[in-house]
Amino acid sequence: MYESLGFDTLTAPQAAVWFALILGAAFGLLAERTRFCFRRGLVGEDRRAALGVWLTALAFALVGTQAAVAMDWISFGDHRFMASDLPVAAILVGGLLFGAGMVLTRGCVSRLTVLTASGNLRALTVLAVFAVVAHATLKGVLAPVRTTLAQTTLPLGETTSLAALPGGAALWTALLAAAALAYGLRTGNRWQALVGGALIGLLVPLGWVGTGFILYDDFDPIAMQSLAFTSTWSDTLFWTVASTSIPAGFGVGLIGGVFLGAFVSALAARRFQWQSFSSPAETGRYLAGAALMGVGGVLAGGCTVGAGLSGVPTLSVAALAALGAITVGGLVTNALLSAAPRGALQPAE
Repeated sequence: MYESLGFDTLTAPQAAVWFALILGAAFGLLAERTRFCFRRGLVGEDRRAALGVWLTALAFALVGTQAAVAMDWISFGDHRFMASDLPVAAILVGGLLFGAGMVLTRGCVSRLTVLTASGNLRALTVLAVFAVVAHATLKGVLAPVRTTLAQTTLPLGETTSLAALPGGAALWTALLAAAALAYGLRTGNRWQALVGGALIGLLVPLGWVGTGFILYDDFDPIAMQSLAFTSTWSDTLFWTVASTSIPAGFGVGLIGGVFLGAFVSALAARRFQWQSFSSPAETGRYLAGAALMGVGGVLAGGCTVGAGLSGVPTLSVAALAALGAITVGGLVTNALLSAAPRGALQPAE
């Protein structure tokens, strides 16, 4: 479709960077305003309200994504989420590690990206370590860990998606979206928070359709992708250190846009404030969590946004398994921290 739009100054990959910048800016602004974070929804003091916003976003992401599939705008048939051999060991181990890491760092990667734009130097340090470890797991010294775990697979055959189960995509989309939205509406959130969550959710199908349909070009193809923060941070790190050798891609635009949107929102609301570590013990806990998320995000195939908010709406079994493992890892780690002696690895507010 990209050819028919008449652009003669931008290639499809170049246009994808600008598209990702706009998409990221919208996410950054909305996520900063709503304090959007899956970890808060699991173990935060306001977990019920936070999970309500997150699930509202998921409901709209589900409906929007599957509507685009029904209209034949996009298809996930060849997407990595639909691999017939499920790398079950990598997903389960990765999800558990990522869940543990996000509790140790008090935020999933998307939340930490937003916090960095509002002056949080703890979050910036975590993201730097996360990006290095994620890239090392993808293409560096930790890659053997990934390839070894990926060899343990579970053959799914044609059941790579809930759409292959009785009832098909329409039934499972309706059930999941209705359950998520029902929870969101019963959490007592103000309507502004739920509207913010809904708008975040709609960014997911916008990303899929934008890269998989609007910017589709047979002669200069780009990968179909949406909101995600593991591969995009890895790409951003690689581009930062080698920008003269490789062009910016979707990931660079998305991360840059999130920073921009969150920064503007924090400034406008007077929430921008410099923050840093308070003790060596806290620093060690955050660095450990960053490393766990870096390895875990790659093994699981994404973070709470990439595999969760963007992956689950594809109805992928792999994405559902990853989000489930992340949830278990987060809950178990929080329980262990809560049971630890006062001051020993306790998550600071």
